Formats: sequence, structure tokens, C-alpha cells
Amino acid sequence: MSARASGRKLSEPSLAFLLNAPALLAIILLVGYPIVYSAWLSLHHYNLKRPRLFRFVGLENYVGILGSEEFWTALQVTLLFTALGVAIVVVLATLIALLLNEPFPTRGLVRTLVLIPWAIPPVVNGLMWQWIYDAKVGALNGLLVSLGLLAGYRGWLSDPTSALLALVTAHVWNALPLAVILLLAALQTIPAELYDAGRVDGSGGWRLFRHVTLPWLAQPLLVVLILQTMLAVRVFDLIYVLTAGGPGTATTTLVWQTYLTTFDSLDFGLGNAYAYTVSLITLGLALVYFYLLYGRGEFEV
Repeated sequence: MSARASGRKLSEPSLAFLLNAPALLAIILLVGYPIVYSAWLSLHHYNLKRPRLFRFVGLENYVGILGSEEFWTALQVTLLFTALGVAIVVVLATLIALLLNEPFPTRGLVRTLVLIPWAIPPVVNGLMWQWIYDAKVGALNGLLVSLGLLAGYRGWLSDPTSALLALVTAHVWNALPLAVILLLAALQTIPAELYDAGRVDGSGGWRLFRHVTLPWLAQPLLVVLILQTMLAVRVFDLIYVLTAGGPGTATTTLVWQTYLTTFDSLDFGLGNAYAYTVSLITLGLALVYFYLLYGRGEFEV
């Protein structure tokens, strides 16, 4: 009313900015400030065991991280966990999405059931798999022993190799539905005429998948790869519940090492440097995905 009274009228962009200003201010205060403050802390020596010793050290924390054996061990575990988790999720999600895209009885029910693992909170998911892997009363041991595949019960989380694979399995179970939903939505946008034209040319199922389906899935796969990589690199709940980084350092990822540094050693300066190192690694992987997949799979129809 005041704008009209003064003979001036706000433009649509100005009005939109004015209406969104409270939300933008809230985002800046609740998200932007902690990000900037944590970045500032990462450039300081700040340990709560000696809280008064707060001094600027520049990139010394980052140099110390790159020179530590703990970082390279955690990086190796993180990359292995991420590679296994993302590869299994992408392959299984593609196969399940292709199956759910085909008409069959009770397809709607199966699509609904696929969402159940995604609806389970990560901590609850970890507790469920903790019971499954239990060395004394675990369902997995009971199943394998009853089938004659194991002679006796086994401690899956006490062996370095099986502990990492068990962690990957629990993560895949929880993260798979999101990838299935994204790829299934992409499959349903593929024009049926492309498949019809391919069949007329004599193309079989594999050639149709390679030359029609896969190119159309290139950009959705880019989204899935980035999201799944971010989820895998930042996994914390499962590690906290299932293995606590053990046995030894077999499941100590960079995120878990960040937690230990920050809340166990109380070194907030080094812990924030670890957190930003994880962010930079995730950004680097995302850029690799963009380089490999962005711009592919575009059709002119």
C-alpha cells in the first residue's frame, strides 16, 4: 500500500527478494554462520583440554592432516567403502528400476515395499543389522548354519574384512531405495517410440539398453552417483552403532576420524580441518562425475 501511495511499484524480482528475505536471513544465521565459523576454527589451534590456548596457525592443521598416518589409513578405508557402496547401489538400483518399470502383477505393492529400507532411520537400521550380525544369536549366522554353509557361529563384526563388508551391506540396504526411485522416474520418461524404432531395426534387449536406455539414464545416473557418494563418504550412524571404527582401524573412515579428533581428543581446530578435508574430497569426486557424465545422454525429440 505504501509503495502504491508513493507512486512507485516494486518489480517482481524485488518483491520476490523482499518476501524471501526472512528465509534468507534465517539460512544465513543457521547455516552460513556455522560454516564460516568452523572454517575459521580450522585455521586455529583450539583444544578444549587447553581452551585458553587459542592461536592462529593458518594451514598448519591441514598440513598436519596430510602428514599423518591416521589420515591416509582413514582415506583408504573411506575410498574403499565408498567405491563398494556406490558401485553396488548403482548396479542393484539399475536392475531393480528396470524390473519395476516392466508391467507385472502386484507391481504397485513391490514399488511400495522397496521404500521400506529408506524409511528406516540410520540408527535404527544400524541396530537392526547389529542383531543380524550378532555372533551369538544373529539371524545371519542362524541362516547360514541351518543351510550348512557355516560350521558354527561367526563374529562378523570382529574380523577386519567381514566388518567392512558388513558395514557396506547395511549401508546399501538403507541407501538403495533412493537410487531406485530416481532411476525409475527417469526410465518412465523414455519415449516408447525409441524402443519401437530399435525393434524395427532388429535390436535386441542388450542393444536397446546400451543405445537407448543407458544414454537416457546418463544424467540421472550423475545425480545418483553424486548423492550416493555424499551419503557413503559421510556415513557416521552405522559406524557408531555397528563397529565404532573397529576392529582396529578397519572401519575408521574420515568422518569417524573427524569425530574421534573433535569429540574424543577435543581438538576442535584439527577436527574442523578434517571436516573441510572431507568436504573437499567429496567435491572433487563430484567434479569427476560431472566431467565424465555431464552433457551425455541428451536427445532431440
